[in-house]
Amino acid sequence: MSNLFAGIRTHSNFRASFAAGLLMLTVSGASQAGPGDAGSDQSADARSSISRHYVQGGRENPILTSETTEDFAALATVGSRANSKIRSGAAKPGSGSANAQSVRNDFWVYDANVELFNDDDFDGYYHGIDLLFDVDTIFAAAEIYAVVYLSLDYGPWNEYAVTGDFWIYGASGDDVYVLVTELMSGYPTGNYDLLIEIFDAWDDSFLLSFGPDEASALSFLPLEDYDRDEPIAIVPVAVSHGHGGGGAADGWTIGCLLLMLLVSAGRKTWRRRNDALVRIDAPAPCRQVNKTK
Repeated sequence: MSNLFAGIRTHSNFRASFAAGLLMLTVSGASQAGPGDAGSDQSADARSSISRHYVQGGRENPILTSETTEDFAALATVGSRANSKIRSGAAKPGSGSANAQSVRNDFWVYDANVELFNDDDFDGYYHGIDLLFDVDTIFAAAEIYAVVYLSLDYGPWNEYAVTGDFWIYGASGDDVYVLVTELMSGYPTGNYDLLIEIFDAWDDSFLLSFGPDEASALSFLPLEDYDRDEPIAIVPVAVSHGHGGGGAADGWTIGCLLLMLLVSAGRKTWRRRNDALVRIDAPAPCRQVNKTK
């Protein structure tokens, strides 16, 4: 042992056992911090997300309309999309929908694109979805709303956000809707498709849907929730081979390990208690753009 730690005279066997226990605790904590890793099954978790709604200004000059928190049951991952419990299945058809009596296409999506943001652990999977879509109509004006879904690895559709009622004006480009969402919990790491359903705000009739079949920009989105996106710090362990050690970790290293564990636990607790603090105010450190026109 170096002279710097000569004053530490803990029994070597005790130090070795204590260090081994700390290492096991560190590995256990790391596995819990990354539940989206292979071999873990967290799809049974309830889902939560926070969304901000921008009806005017697009991404360049957004005007915040509202902020909502969505809570849903666990993500459905088994079954076909055709049997998904989506709102259009129970809604009456309106003009422009596939089941409508009218053959007119009264409503359509002119533009839809997604920007992904916030990849805190830099694994290529994001917990932020910035969705922009522009719905047009043959009418001078119409009031509508949208329901948005995610599908993990081509599984069933799962609702994750609902817009408020908003007006569209003919084929104007000034009525785009921007929905910025952070997935907080319940979304395992994987590749997701996104589906938009449009409804008439007056009678809730289904008007149209727009998803990966219509635009590749809404497919194969690498996502995970906020809880799974926490960086995992790897703590190096210094091993002493001095006269009194016999391979045991020295007291300074043990103290550092304890401090790192306490800081990690405190940070995790703070994150969970402050999930309501939307982090989308901060500039996105990295973005992936999926766009169609």
